[in-house]
Amino acid sequence: MSGRLLLLVESNTTGTGRLFARRAVELGVEPVLLCTDPDRYPYAAEDGLRTVVTDTADPDRLAATAERLAAGTPVAGVLTSSEYYVPAAAALAARLGLPGPSADAVRACRDKAEQRRALAAAGVGVPTFAVVSTPAAAQSAAAHRMPVVVKPSQGSGSLGVRLCADLDEVAEHTRTLLAAGVNERGVAVPGRVLVEEYLTGAEFSVEVFGTEAVVTVAKHVGPLPSFVEVGHDLPAALPAETERELRRTAVRAVTALGLGWGAAHVELRLDGASAKVIEVNPRLAGGMIPELVRRACGADLVRAQVLAALGRPAHPERTGPGRAAIRFLTTDHDGVLAPDPAGPLARARAVPGVAEAVLYRSPGEPVGPAVDFRGRLGHVIAVADRAAAAADAAELAVAELAGAITRTATDREEALT
Repeated sequence: MSGRLLLLVESNTTGTGRLFARRAVELGVEPVLLCTDPDRYPYAAEDGLRTVVTDTADPDRLAATAERLAAGTPVAGVLTSSEYYVPAAAALAARLGLPGPSADAVRACRDKAEQRRALAAAGVGVPTFAVVSTPAAAQSAAAHRMPVVVKPSQGSGSLGVRLCADLDEVAEHTRTLLAAGVNERGVAVPGRVLVEEYLTGAEFSVEVFGTEAVVTVAKHVGPLPSFVEVGHDLPAALPAETERELRRTAVRAVTALGLGWGAAHVELRLDGASAKVIEVNPRLAGGMIPELVRRACGADLVRAQVLAALGRPAHPERTGPGRAAIRFLTTDHDGVLAPDPAGPLARARAVPGVAEAVLYRSPGEPVGPAVDFRGRLGHVIAVADRAAAAADAAELAVAELAGAITRTATDREEALT
């Protein structure tokens, strides 16, 4: 180690959170996880990651903790892998005089309503939308554009996002979102809801680093009315002009929002020949996309993000022409995870091209249909030299993995009637 620290402000519980810490160690700095509850992160204990308990929702207490640590060992950088703590990490980095994105820009970006207004004002294509604070206003906004998407003004992972087919559904879902009042982290959210045009074109993301489009990802979404992402293919197989349109729109969006430092995950849908921005996230993608990029293209976005936080040159170069696909295991019925899932896991891992197959739940644990990312039960990753080969392998492997789900007795009886 170099005798310097990389402070990680909270984390996601799986995926890139663990990878951030590992990349820091590889780069010769000590990662330290600042968090309110270390028990939320089992990987920290497993990996011997140093944790420091502090109130990460209080900027002054967070800064005092960082300054106390810095008095013993220099702090070289501040990062987070959690959507919800990007503004806190950016503000802390600025307070310590360290590299990072604009705290004001990422704070504004976290508010979907404010983000939409900024993009529309800059001439970046977005769905038509309205920001409302009552069910009646939501119905009025939706009256001439059914069906519509109704979503909270803050959040990620498809939480609270729903396609509403009629005005009664619009009012009911708006009422539900307004009544919730907090996100899944227990943080209060504004009493505002977005009602927006439903675009039926194919969905993609563009992974941007700085102001450079690194890769375009084709996204697969599960059954409506929810918008659960159930798979990704990358690089997306697209006509050259469509690829240019997606990349150009993504970079314009990042620039319009005052971003341009480190990673941004830009979600888009095609609307005819044009691309429209669904949302911009000022962070690395979730859904294991950074790992897919690394496996397929050789570009390590996590390492690049850590390098940027440390003030070192960070250019995620593509070194390979490979293709990768991920499919998430979900279910359309209630059930339980098999007491012994070893067989389905072994069969999934034996599919040619599969690099990884994982279950997220414990044997015997109840499972049910997914309404957001928390309902995903596992994943498989496949790598190949052709997009179709990677996607086919991932589809076959996730079908094998589905054998780990056993229907409940009640569900079996209903299926037979």
